[in-house]
Amino acid sequence: MRAEAGREPQDRALRELIGELSTISPEFRGQWAAHDVRIRHDGAKRLWHSEVGELELTYHSLDLPVSHRAMHDLTLYTAEPGTTSEDRLKLLASLAATRPQAAEPADQPRQAAPSSLAPRSGTGENRPPTP
Repeated sequence: MRAEAGREPQDRALRELIGELSTISPEFRGQWAAHDVRIRHDGAKRLWHSEVGELELTYHSLDLPVSHRAMHDLTLYTAEPGTTSEDRLKLLASLAATRPQAAEPADQPRQAAPSSLAPRSGTGENRPPTP
């Protein structure tokens, strides 16, 4: 919310919401006053993929403005050259390229496949799901 308030300082509805929350919630008021905002646009993530195992990837995130108030976030993940993660990404690409594609009617919108990456709880990372 703080990032949005910084991007849109003239947004009256957002300012009013922040004021209202600050009035009724001591916890919100304290956290808002702390200015504890950390937006990371790059870094490293560990992910677990059900078919290839652990991947250690670097990422770069870009904010792409699409209209007056809208913003899209494009995040690029890469593996360091010569690593096991690079080999596993290549294997994943090969597996995806050799799987038959299901036929979809041309007039139906294509839906994104569900992610097979499972979130790692509490660490900001991903891990295999527990049975």
